[in-house]
Amino acid sequence: MLKFYHAPWSRSSGILWLLEELGADYDLVEIDIRQEGGVPEEYRLIQPSKKVPAIEHDGVVITERAAITTYLADAFPNAELAPKIGDPMRGPYLTMLVYCDAVFDPALSAQVQGWTYESNRFSFGLAEEAIDYLDRVLTERPFAAGDRFTAADTQLASGIGYTMDMMKALPERPSFRAYMDRVKDRPANLRAAGKDQDMAMKTPFFQKQFAGQAG
Repeated sequence: MLKFYHAPWSRSSGILWLLEELGADYDLVEIDIRQEGGVPEEYRLIQPSKKVPAIEHDGVVITERAAITTYLADAFPNAELAPKIGDPMRGPYLTMLVYCDAVFDPALSAQVQGWTYESNRFSFGLAEEAIDYLDRVLTERPFAAGDRFTAADTQLASGIGYTMDMMKALPERPSFRAYMDRVKDRPANLRAAGKDQDMAMKTPFFQKQFAGQAG
């Protein structure tokens, strides 16, 4: 039994994409992170900060996107989305998974919030450092970990797509646009995007938001 705790159009959307890539059977538990009054306290037993994503597999709870992605890709090996130990891509794969969570996301978030700080003051460094690094990586290789698509790409592409196309916080560099063109039309990504949109349109927060735009 695999439960997936998810909110549409959130940081857990990349895990939804991954589950579709894996062809895994899962029960989706929608967590309305935008509801008035906040997420109910009992959800903290699953995710300590009441955030998404989280999964529960055979009674074991896993949180944090890098951990969830590593766990799921190894748990469903037939999809061949995780380079095996001994594969030269295993190191870059794990690096990119953690980089998305521990550096790219917080550094871009700090930039959006207008933080001013020195690189060595925070473990994730500066946004411009992260942007330059990802630009170099995606110039040198076609995918997150090397020459083929892996589970790491569901997380990296989700982050780049959201910050570049939706938030306009990430500069549209040629390497980023070419990378997104390589991955965005994968059938699993399109299925996940469709499911996310259907869920979002049933969420009070987005219903109110789009009703306001229409008015």
